[in-house]
Amino acid sequence: MSITPQQLDELIRTRRSVFVPQFEPGQLIPDDVIWQLLENANWAPSHKRTEPWRFVVFTGAGLQRLADFQAELYKQTAGFRFNEGKYEKLRTTPPQCSHIIALGMRRSADLPEIEDVEAVACAVQNLALSAHAYGLGGFWSSGGITYTEEAKSFFGLGPEDKLLGFFHLGYVRTPGSAGKRGPVQDKVRWVAA
Repeated sequence: MSITPQQLDELIRTRRSVFVPQFEPGQLIPDDVIWQLLENANWAPSHKRTEPWRFVVFTGAGLQRLADFQAELYKQTAGFRFNEGKYEKLRTTPPQCSHIIALGMRRSADLPEIEDVEAVACAVQNLALSAHAYGLGGFWSSGGITYTEEAKSFFGLGPEDKLLGFFHLGYVRTPGSAGKRGPVQDKVRWVAA
């Protein structure tokens, strides 16, 4: 191993969601770094090696294309729940990022759906930890059009597949706050006999 257990502990325990207002405006992450993050995500575990994660990377003018698509789809599908503020946020947030990675799940026919969801979540955790290790900020968003059926084809997903959200990335201008967790002992039942 090239890292110590203590370094791994530090990486995991200091990773935080870093949101768009905390990104350095206009600073772009090199594509080769994005490829490294995606390669690390690709090494997540999956039952029967199905590797159900599918990624669509948006950067440059692609961010505006994503923004326009999601804002208009929201407007078309929100009905009486339409909120002008949410519409504006969907339209203006993507261009403030260096990259946004759409998180898709390709459905495996012979596994329970939850196993595919869990595998994609593991890939996203690898992505988040990798971004942190590279000194980048990011967060997984599952809002907006994430669970809208009409969005799937835009991301190359089939009818049985799922869109599980978006990972926003940028350089950190303002670091996140220190994390807090309750004691692990409150969440563990230890059976030894």
